[in-house]
Amino acid sequence: MSATSANIIPLPVASAEPAAAPAPATAAAEPVAADSAPAYQPVPRWRQHLAAFARTVIPPLLTIALLLLVWQLLCARPGASLPAPSKVLEDTWQLISDPFFDNGGTDKGLFWHMLASLKRVAYGYAIAAVVGVALGALIGCSVWAMRGLDPLFQVLRTIPPLAWLPLSLAAFRDGEPSAIFVIFITAVWPIIINTAVGIRNIPQDYQNVARVLRMNAWEYSTIIMLPAAAPYIFTGLRIGIGLSWLAIVAAEMLIGGTGIGFFIWDAWNSSLISDIILALVYVGLTGFFLDRLIAFAGRLATRGTASA
Repeated sequence: MSATSANIIPLPVASAEPAAAPAPATAAAEPVAADSAPAYQPVPRWRQHLAAFARTVIPPLLTIALLLLVWQLLCARPGASLPAPSKVLEDTWQLISDPFFDNGGTDKGLFWHMLASLKRVAYGYAIAAVVGVALGALIGCSVWAMRGLDPLFQVLRTIPPLAWLPLSLAAFRDGEPSAIFVIFITAVWPIIINTAVGIRNIPQDYQNVARVLRMNAWEYSTIIMLPAAAPYIFTGLRIGIGLSWLAIVAAEMLIGGTGIGFFIWDAWNSSLISDIILALVYVGLTGFFLDRLIAFAGRLATRGTASA
């Protein structure tokens, strides 16, 4: 044997039989019992609604309770300029318990004063809604109308609402139409502006579809233009209803007669501070209800696309 072959180390030959697979673990092979898995229990719908209601109602109630507590602590001491909540409730309990009395003249319950104010707001706001949407559509569709009317509207809308009252009294010579005119002139501007902006923001694809279908002006307005601009229109309507309610309370302080504004001014002249505070609570709650009402109508008309 040579020296070269002596240094060669023979390699082991692989066996032709395959290696045996390791035995599976007994614990992993055992199936999990079906009864041990927790079953999914859906939350009842009434509990979901109750939880949503609690999340909506409890925070403002806690805030109101905290404010009333602070108010009570600050105004319960002798010599306080404003009555405490307990004193307001004591002084105005007759107005709260019987809001429907009518002794003739201006001696009426708060229900009748609120009803008179709401009637004026309904008339003035309805006129403002019709005129505002029509003028806003005109400005939004016509460049010439926008150039001619927009500067005038921008000047007129900056005039305070009560500044129109003497002019309306001189023109109508009656407090009732004067108050309605003040509501109209206050609410119409946000409706005009938001309607015009909404119509100018209609996508060009919608207008192309109208041309392809050869729609006339009425079909385009009712099928494409107004539905597409509805979220903007209802935003203007919500702003308008809030301004209307602000304007009527201020106007009724000057025109007299019945109405929640007159009630507040008459209570001030009689030094009935508790009556004023109660009337302000009624005014705030009614304004909130009116805003929610227009918001609800907007969600119905726009299928949820209007601002809530």
